[in-house]
Amino acid sequence: MAQYTPRTYAAASGDLKLFAREYPGEGTPLLLMHGLTRNSADFEPLAEALAGRNRLIVPDQRGRGLSASDPEPANYRPDVYARDMFALLDHLGIERVGLIGTSMGGLMAMLMAAMQPGRVGAIVLNDIGPELDPAGLARIAAYTGSGDRFANWEEAAERCRAINRDAFPDFGPADWDAFARRTCREAGDGTVAFAYDPAIASGFARPEGVAPPDMWPLWQSLDGKPVLLLRGALSDLLSLDTVRRMASMHHGPFVHVEIPQRGHAPLLDEPEAVAAILRFLAEHAG
Repeated sequence: MAQYTPRTYAAASGDLKLFAREYPGEGTPLLLMHGLTRNSADFEPLAEALAGRNRLIVPDQRGRGLSASDPEPANYRPDVYARDMFALLDHLGIERVGLIGTSMGGLMAMLMAAMQPGRVGAIVLNDIGPELDPAGLARIAAYTGSGDRFANWEEAAERCRAINRDAFPDFGPADWDAFARRTCREAGDGTVAFAYDPAIASGFARPEGVAPPDMWPLWQSLDGKPVLLLRGALSDLLSLDTVRRMASMHHGPFVHVEIPQRGHAPLLDEPEAVAAILRFLAEHAG
């Protein structure tokens, strides 16, 4: 496993202590941002594939992983996370960065590019775009914030399988165990729980808590920037119609790659995803 240096920094609001992993590398710094219920461990396989190539910054968003939970659930929303990311970049003295964003992390990437376009270079979006399929949103809302506790890692892996089996139809027991160990953590009482604050689910009760109401202007703000769009071929959140509209509107490098046997969202350890990312970074984020 690629080795990283743990970093702590203050949230943009100044009242929370947040955590990030930093992997060494010589190329353009890359900021890797996870999805709604996930954390920095999601990118361990990709960090291994990119080891030594680019400097990788991989944060836990507030309320996830080793970052502090927010006592005000209304702050669990993408624009707040985006401001936290600029605080992280400032803390590390990084002026310009490439972005890799999975699901919610991709929404954050679009927001960051709109907020401070001069600081953002090439962008990789993982199974996310400016229009979200209601079926996928409903599925995510159904399991987020349950606060489930599991007696052991076997139960945790089974719960992860129950939630995600349609997205990873070729997974076996070892895959689900690895998935659970990146997605969950041991609680103080010996049980296992998801590694996020259940209060993040409150975002589904507020339109801005999940995504801005109209994201097509955000997509337009990326015009001219190199974009790689990865889509799980079985995705229930990003439709091919949305992908085609994204491609037709974008004036600049735009690459779309379908990842077979994956729904929402690819783990970025798939050979097709890794190959596409390496090619894209070699051309646009050397």
